[in-house]
Formats: sequence, C-alpha cells, structure tokens
Amino acid sequence: MNSVNLLVIAVCVYVLAYRYYSAFISAKVLALNDANITPAYRCNDGREFVPTNKWVLFGHHFAAIAGAGPLVGPVLAAQYGWGPGFMWILLGSVFAGAVHDFIVLFAAMRHNGQSLAVIARREVSPLSGITTSLATFFIIIVALAGLAIVVVNALFKNPWGLYTLAMTIPIAIFVGLYMFKIRPGAIRSGSIIGFLLVLGAVFTGHWLSPGQPWAGIASIFDLTKPQLSVALPLYGFFAAVLPVWLLLAPRDYLSTYMKIGTIFALAFGILIVQPTINMPITTRFMDGGGPIIPGPWWPYLFITIACGAISGFHALISAGTTCKMIEQESQARMIAYGGMITEGFVAVMAIISAVVLMPGDYFAINSPAAVFAKLGIPPVELKELSRLVEMDVAHRPGGAVSLAVGMAHIFSNIGGMKHLMSYWYQFAIMFEALFILTTIDAGTRVARYILQDMLGTYLYAPLKQANWWPGILFTSALVSYFWGYLLYSGDVASIWPLFGVANQLLAVIALSIGTTIILKIAPKKSYALITFAPLVFLAVTVLAAGVMNIEMFFKRGDALGTTNGSISIALIILVIVTLADSIRVWLKLLKTDKPVGMNTEISFQSCPVNSNPPPNIPS
Repeated sequence: MNSVNLLVIAVCVYVLAYRYYSAFISAKVLALNDANITPAYRCNDGREFVPTNKWVLFGHHFAAIAGAGPLVGPVLAAQYGWGPGFMWILLGSVFAGAVHDFIVLFAAMRHNGQSLAVIARREVSPLSGITTSLATFFIIIVALAGLAIVVVNALFKNPWGLYTLAMTIPIAIFVGLYMFKIRPGAIRSGSIIGFLLVLGAVFTGHWLSPGQPWAGIASIFDLTKPQLSVALPLYGFFAAVLPVWLLLAPRDYLSTYMKIGTIFALAFGILIVQPTINMPITTRFMDGGGPIIPGPWWPYLFITIACGAISGFHALISAGTTCKMIEQESQARMIAYGGMITEGFVAVMAIISAVVLMPGDYFAINSPAAVFAKLGIPPVELKELSRLVEMDVAHRPGGAVSLAVGMAHIFSNIGGMKHLMSYWYQFAIMFEALFILTTIDAGTRVARYILQDMLGTYLYAPLKQANWWPGILFTSALVSYFWGYLLYSGDVASIWPLFGVANQLLAVIALSIGTTIILKIAPKKSYALITFAPLVFLAVTVLAAGVMNIEMFFKRGDALGTTNGSISIALIILVIVTLADSIRVWLKLLKTDKPVGMNTEISFQSCPVNSNPPPNIPS
C-alpha cells in the first residue's frame, strides 16, 4: 500500500473537522465573545500573565502539548500494525482530543486563568477540587518522567544530538530578549534569526564527530543515561523559575514552527518518494505478547498513543500557561482545537515513518536484543541504516530512534540526498527532543502552579502567591526532584505504561469537568454529548488498562513495581471519586430548563497574582 493514501485521508479529515466541527463548538456550544476581557490583560503582571501575539502563543501552546506522545506513541503502537493506530489518531484527535483542549482553555479563560483543580472546585464541588488537585499533581509528575525517558534513550552517547539540543536554550533566551526587550514586537526578524541559529546548531554539531574540528570537546556532550537523568530535571527547574517571555515562550515558538515546518517537509517527502507501507494493517501481536507493548491492542493502543489522539496533559497547558497569555476569546479555537489537530497530523506522519521500515528493522530498533532474538523476524536493512546515520541504531527502545531512522530514510531518498542521511537523522533526533523538552519546561512550570495552589490552600497561604520568590524556588525544586527521581530509577518498560494510564486518566477528569460546564452554559443539554461520548469510551478503556497495569507492576516484585502499582491504585480511586461527584452534579443540572452559568470570579481582585493590573486593557 502507498503511504500517500494515508496522508491524503488525514488532510481531508482534519480540514473538514476544523472548518465545521470546531466552528459549531465555538459558536453554538461555547459562544466565544471577544468583548470579554481575557486574564492576560485583566491580571497582567509581566511575568505569568502576559498578553501574547496569537502566532507566538500558538507556537508556545503547540510546542508545550506536542511532547513525546504524538511522535513516540504512534511508533510504539505500530507493533499492532498501521490500521488500529491510524484510525484512533484520526477519530480520537477530532472528536476527543481537540474538544478536550478547547473546552478546558475556554473554562480557564472564564475563570481568570486558574488551574483545572480550581475550576473543578468551583464548578463541581470542593471534593472534586481536592481529588483533581491530587490526581493532577501525580499525573503530571509521571508524565514528565515518561516524556523525559525518551530524550534520555535518544541522546545518551550522542554528542552531536545533545549539543544541538543544548544550543537551543541560549538561542531561545537570545530570541526572547530580542523580541520582548531589544526590539519589542519584532516577530518576523526574531523568527528568522532563531531559525537560522537552530539550523546552524544542527550543522555545527557534526564537527563533534571523530576527525572533525571540535572532536576534542565531544566528551562534554557524551553523557550517560544517569547523567542525562540528572541534567533534564535541572533544566526543568530553571525553566519553571525564569519569566515566560525569557525562555518558555520564545523557545516554544521557535520549536513549533521548526516542528511544523519539518512535518510539512516530511509530508512533501512522502508525496515525492511515495514509500510503500511494509507493516501489515494488523500483526500477530493484536491479542498481546508483543515485544514492545506486552498487552492486547485494547486497551493498550489507547494509552500508548497519547498526545496524538487525546492527552490529559494538554489540560494542564490550556489551564496552566496558555489561558494566562491569550489576547482574545476567539483565538481559543485556532490555538486549542487547531493545535490539537495539528498534533494529530504529526502523529500520522510519525506512524507513516515507522511503518515504511521493514518489520524486522522496526522490531530490531525498538526491542532489547534478548527480546528481539526470540521473535524470529530477521532484520533487512539494519546494518546499512546504521552505517548511513553513522551510529548503531539497533536495540534502542522508546520509539524515538526508529522514528528518526524512518524520517531520515524518507528524506534521504529525495533526489541525491543519500549521503546526507546522518544529518537528517540528527536533525530528526533534535526535532523529537525539541518536542519533548518544550513539554518538560512548560509541564514543570504548570506542576509548580499546581503545587503552589495545593500547599497555599491547605498548608501555608503565602506559597499560593505566584510572585513570592521563596515559594517559587521551593515548589519548582520539589517538582523537579519528584519527576527526576522517577526518571533516574526507571526505564521505558516501567515508566511508559504508567505514563499512558495516568495521562489518559487526567483526560477523563478534564472531560467530566467539561461536561459539567457545558450542561451549565449551553442552550441545549444535548450539546454535552460532545464531551460525554468520548468520556465514556475513555473512562472504560483507561480504567481497564489501569487494572492490568496494577497486576503487571506488582508482579515485578521490586520497589519500583510496588511504587508504580501504588500510584496506579491511588490515581484510579481519585478518578472514580471525581466521576461519581460529577455524575451527582449532572443529574441536578439535567433537571434545569435554562443555563445556570459558571461559578466564575471575574474581577481584578480575583487575579491569582494579587497584583494591580496595568492600564493596557483593550477597549
């Protein structure tokens, strides 16, 4: 089968969904109104609440939500064949993921940029507020460790890749200073400068290779897995502390348009090369026993493909940073719904890049050596692929390496580019790592917001102040330590299943809160089906996967298995309590004839930063 067929189907589905379904939600269900002043202006403090150009904000939002999920998840799920993953990516992103992101961003804007837990406390009950706070914090810690493990597996003992990724940090700081301080509003020139500098980092990274001019300093970037597992949480700490305009926004902005540009270049490459899909539509591992994902396709496919179809982590971004920066309500459609279907397209490109590899090569890259030896599937082009990318790509599980090899394989087959495959490979590794690192920096920051809110509400009030430096430093350090510990002590086999279930359980919570909000504000109760239908499917699927995970974790018989199993039990209990509390509220709301409205606090005094807003509110 020609991969172009999948590409054309995906483009048609996403264009129609954005044109009609998102417009219906925007106009009929949520009734977005630009006359409403957004928190970015009402609570502007120049640090967390900052009115941001819609294209820059789209860049930040997309970069923050598009972590490892849309890249690695579809690659790992290709174990089951191309069919199940492709269908779930299309249907899930249009009817579940994009709706989830849109409704949460809308709710957070109307609640003065508050977190998902605060929204739950106001719209459902104090009990749901507590359970959502606890579940969200656990989930984001697990999610950050799950995303970071992919970076570790892709960049250990890879000086070229690590150097390129590390250089994006000072480049982003320079671009942030340029666009916000040196030449405020200079989006175009700042973008061009940043783009050229990042490309320069990819090119000069080759100079670290043996025999090249910088080979003498290559050892600085030749880190082991434990060293990377310490370096990444340290980066997360600083990203959570620095102002959003200095590192977070410009880095995410630059990353996004490089990501989107790369994805469209990959789509163009697929159109030119027209690679054949070598993986069958389904494989013998549909019922379980696979070398990458041990369980059956249901429910494990739906927790493995996370951000590409639906991801609870997105709720933390929509109700974390994006809601504090958006200038107009109408922009939520482009940023939230548009951002999610763009991510769905990324996931489609990822699964195509995986399934054009020969099955033997795909499994050889993604399986440990001992596991692969038992499959009886011989590799075909593995040695040649390793030679072309100038490193041994065998037995590097996690999905990132096989995706990079697949992308490089497609790009290098465009007229006369075969000799550039090593550059394409490292570019693809940098491309993937950028996706993940931008999620890590935003995620650590959002986790800091959540921890400050919990500790400030229930233990020590000053910690809740977003501009109190001791609280900022303490909570940022605590968050970085928690997910860093999981990263340092775990691996893909232990972290990714826990991440998948935890991430989708948060989506269940967000969809249940979204259903409550629609029942409160929509002119027709039936409109609540847009969140309730995906909620029912996801709840049944993810709870089933969670129960299977608990059994798998406790069978390990070690401390890590006990920890992961205990976390899984706690998360499932918290989600069930939240669902039961939401159902209680739904039954009451279904008895009302007219919209009752949300329990929002829209005033300057309700701003979380406790500051006086400057006089730059648009008329």
